[in-house]
Amino acid sequence: MKTYTGQTLREMYLNFFKERGHKVIPSASLIPENDPTVLFTTAGMHPLVPYLLGEKHPAGKRLTDVQKCVRTGDIDEVGDERHCTFFEMLGNWSLGDYFKEEMIPWSYEFLTGKDYLAIPSDQIAVTVFGGDDTLPRDTEAAALWEKAGIKKENIYFMPRENNWWGPAGLTGPCGTDTEMFVIRKPKCSPTCNPDCNCGAFLEIWNDVFMRFNKQADGSFTELSQKNVDTGMGLERALCVLNGKSSVYETDIFENAITAIETLTGKKYGENEDVTKAFRVLLDHTRTATFMLGDEKGIVPSNTDQGYILRRIIRRAVRFGRKIDLPEGSLAKISEAFIAYYQDVYPELNINRQKIADELNKEEAKFNKTLQQGLKEFEKCVNGIARKNAFMSQKDPAYVPETRIAGKQAFHLYDTYGFPVEITVEMAKERGLDVDVAGYTAAFEEHQSKSKAGSEQKFACGLADNKEATTKLHTATHLLHAALKKVCSPDVNQKGSNITEERLRFDFNLPQPMTQEQIKAVESLVNEVIAQDLPVEMKEISLEEAKAEGFTGLFESKYGERVKTYTIGDFSKEICGGPHAERTGSLGKFKIVKEQSCGSGLRRIKAILE
Repeated sequence: MKTYTGQTLREMYLNFFKERGHKVIPSASLIPENDPTVLFTTAGMHPLVPYLLGEKHPAGKRLTDVQKCVRTGDIDEVGDERHCTFFEMLGNWSLGDYFKEEMIPWSYEFLTGKDYLAIPSDQIAVTVFGGDDTLPRDTEAAALWEKAGIKKENIYFMPRENNWWGPAGLTGPCGTDTEMFVIRKPKCSPTCNPDCNCGAFLEIWNDVFMRFNKQADGSFTELSQKNVDTGMGLERALCVLNGKSSVYETDIFENAITAIETLTGKKYGENEDVTKAFRVLLDHTRTATFMLGDEKGIVPSNTDQGYILRRIIRRAVRFGRKIDLPEGSLAKISEAFIAYYQDVYPELNINRQKIADELNKEEAKFNKTLQQGLKEFEKCVNGIARKNAFMSQKDPAYVPETRIAGKQAFHLYDTYGFPVEITVEMAKERGLDVDVAGYTAAFEEHQSKSKAGSEQKFACGLADNKEATTKLHTATHLLHAALKKVCSPDVNQKGSNITEERLRFDFNLPQPMTQEQIKAVESLVNEVIAQDLPVEMKEISLEEAKAEGFTGLFESKYGERVKTYTIGDFSKEICGGPHAERTGSLGKFKIVKEQSCGSGLRRIKAILE
């Protein structure tokens, strides 16, 4: 049996598709561009949605990549054998080029070929779409798998919930898929199939055949082109290929495990509690390292991506305390991940000092209040226990309380910095739950009193290129150029988020903007809007773009050819997002807030009236 490392699998996958006419494109940022519906890039296809919908990609119709992804829905599950918040997704793409007839034989070849994964064909099972009242069963995919070499008895027709992909949000490209599994042991029963939880089947790959575009009313229309979108989770694949029971037993985590063992004197695997603490530290520190090291400059905060980052750092600190991890250790564990990934993701090495500084700062901040907060939590738990004991003596029919009040949970958050998710997790460890609805009501009451609005975020989804967001995206180009002219030519974008109502733009500046500077920036942007200039796009090589003076915000994410947007002689940027055709359609630009969002970083929130 071959032994695979993260690097050998990455290279093997990319080279396989490169040899078949695919251009290798770099990973996009973890922060989606111009997408208000998600906080993070959750899948390999996420940055490519415009091209799946028909827009031309600068690198062509055949692409392959390794995409950085974060999914935060299962944070509380991290600590078991398989859950990770950060992961890498190996993918290849056909944008209106090949379809099932090419992809299924290629999938079989990569899985079974002696120069590739070399999995015996009788150890592979596949699922295909079983049909419903809207679409027939995918007999074409089944026939292609059988022709390639998969045994008929290992081809399973499954319902829509198993073999239909996307969209995660209200709208977007979607279609039937075929999923591939490694058979690890005999089936638990004659009716056992890849949807069974007995462990006989472990998923390794997924091919999505995108033919449809879901509309906001729930209907489906045919896409202008048929696409292929595949995904192989690197960590899961390594685990399966190397016969490991846990993703944490792959080479990705080896050095970080050694670092934790050295720092704590504990051994990974010595008992269940220690193992869980190690896994939480490994996953959360790796995720925090990638968030902090991202091109778009995430830092811990109380909103949006920064809140998730703060939450996972604080959860890591809490589990670190369980195995006597000294304060200031997260940055040392992070170093092990930077060393492992720096050749693949150079932004981590570039931002090495920022990563260490922010981890140390957040860890110290949380540790200051953690001990006191834990005491307050114990008071809550003990108060419930005392009340239950007293009431049980008075009334034998008394039903004991098992819930921490919402206002108590909010007090732990507001005073001691405990994210409610940590309170929920600690309560669960003590056989209790939390009145989360009551917490939310207390939180919203506090927000209302302080006149601080909160912005709704969905857990997942894909952005529509709506007119409002398109105009605001174009306005960020004008804002960026104006900041360079008014504040400093060294100003550069460090983050961006756009909803239908407003834009948020982060940039480097060592001091707050003056009121005069804010007004000057507003005036400049509105002058360009009033000129009704055309927004001109051209597709050129990256070297040409540099030579012509286009601003490249996050160069490590670009391919050989890029889209450039020019607005008169005012703004020249490399960008992949949707844009208005002329500046005159934008309306009046107004800055509503300018504030700090980290050391040496400022944030502007602006609207178009």
